[in-house]
Amino acid sequence: MHRGQMRKSGEPYITHPLAVAQILAELGMDTTTLVAALLHDTVEDTSYTLQALESDFGSEVTLLVDGVTKFDKVFYGDAAEAETIRKMIIAAGRDVRVLIIKLADRLHNMRTLDARSPASRARIARATRDVLVPLCDRLGIQALKRELDDCVLKALSPSGHALVADYVKHRGGWRDYLGRVISQVETALHRARVDATVSPRPRHLYSIWKDTVAGGYREPHDLPRVVIVVDGPDADCYAALGAMHGRWRPVPGRFKDFIASPKNNLYRSLHTTVIGPEDELLEVLIRTAPMHRDAEYGIVANFRYPQHAARSASAKEEQLAWLRRVLDWESAASDPAQFLASLRCDLAESQIIVFTSTGRPVLLPAEATPVDLAYTLSKNVGDRCIGARLNGRLVALSSELDDGDVVEIITRPGQRDEFDFDDQAPAPGPSREWLQFVKTPQARLHIGGWFAGEEAPAVTIADKVRLGRLAIGLALRQCGRGLGSDLPLVRLAAKLGYPDMETLLVAVADRKLEAPALVERLIASVDHSPN
Repeated sequence: MHRGQMRKSGEPYITHPLAVAQILAELGMDTTTLVAALLHDTVEDTSYTLQALESDFGSEVTLLVDGVTKFDKVFYGDAAEAETIRKMIIAAGRDVRVLIIKLADRLHNMRTLDARSPASRARIARATRDVLVPLCDRLGIQALKRELDDCVLKALSPSGHALVADYVKHRGGWRDYLGRVISQVETALHRARVDATVSPRPRHLYSIWKDTVAGGYREPHDLPRVVIVVDGPDADCYAALGAMHGRWRPVPGRFKDFIASPKNNLYRSLHTTVIGPEDELLEVLIRTAPMHRDAEYGIVANFRYPQHAARSASAKEEQLAWLRRVLDWESAASDPAQFLASLRCDLAESQIIVFTSTGRPVLLPAEATPVDLAYTLSKNVGDRCIGARLNGRLVALSSELDDGDVVEIITRPGQRDEFDFDDQAPAPGPSREWLQFVKTPQARLHIGGWFAGEEAPAVTIADKVRLGRLAIGLALRQCGRGLGSDLPLVRLAAKLGYPDMETLLVAVADRKLEAPALVERLIASVDHSPN
């Protein structure tokens, strides 16, 4: 299908889908995903259609390919990027493998970015940094995120990348020191009767750069770090922690328990820093084998380790909770640009965990307020919110929440939290002033939607596709005709110079093409077709 096509690097185009499929194979993805990876650019860059794809490879592969197929910039202009991301997120709501293929696709494009112009490199790297890297982090796929981070750093700060790479290459005695550390850690664990494997865990280049050079330090610097993977239950992690703190003095304020309070991507580990051998600061990560698999591969672990799938059903549901939330407020966004801006904002935020009065943990952006919590619980709770108690005390709705806070949302006198409101009672509605302090996209979008009043909502490309299809259907019925499939429309779109059927339907909705005239040509092409 890609015969004769070349990449900007001068290589045959087929090298790209092959490389994407190889990345996914190394992750341990299933056969259907690999097939979709090999075909992911066919609909976008060749004459191959979605209808032909479904006929040849089935609906599952077609969903994955369609989910990563970009909208045409020639026809959609500046809205193309936002519409493409919106389409991809919606498709991922049906099958998360859409996002995994897109991440592998972008990783290979970032690996080969040198073939592009400086302006193009910067544009692609910024888009990767702002949207795809945070998406990768939310899905917990650190095996991809580390390399994406480093590629972005190389594209946007070549001198910073070179500085850190040179530091890593020439730091003296690092390997020997880590060897001695690991030997002493293994001895301490053996004495504590904890079965575990210990290995070095160096940071990747971007992580070093972010914590030192980007933070104002003149030279990059990194602490030696090891990971302890215990062969036992979660309790053994705390036994290993005790062994480390018994062997070396812990540094105050540097302990984090991500087992009791996992990160938003379900990352679980114990983190501590101790004053190790030769009075050097030493970072120690402690986790079980399942935690280690999740830390490396996130949602991909469900595909890579099917033999450990017993816990994957509930874990996968938790991992996709954020995606479901995005899909919830996607429908409230008035246009694709607003959706993309909200998505970038949501991805960029650092996170805190608060608890409702029923004990339910809820992930929120830092500096979130009770109103943000209310709308995260549901639109109904947000619209009915009239007050809040923070750790048992009445507070203003603009109060900033901190990690670990317990928050009651008061919806009406005597009615609280997400389960205690009367669905039949009229909603009092939000306050316009809330827009000045809310942090979450869903709160901002729902409140803005409440006050939209008589303003006509923006029409999205998806809306126009539906309108165009309705107009053609009406014109066909007026002629006493119908369509058994989309194939005649696909063929007519190609004849008229449109990249796909959807773009043709948008043209009908925009009145660039009149539906009756188009239907006349459609009927003529069907009636005179040898098939």
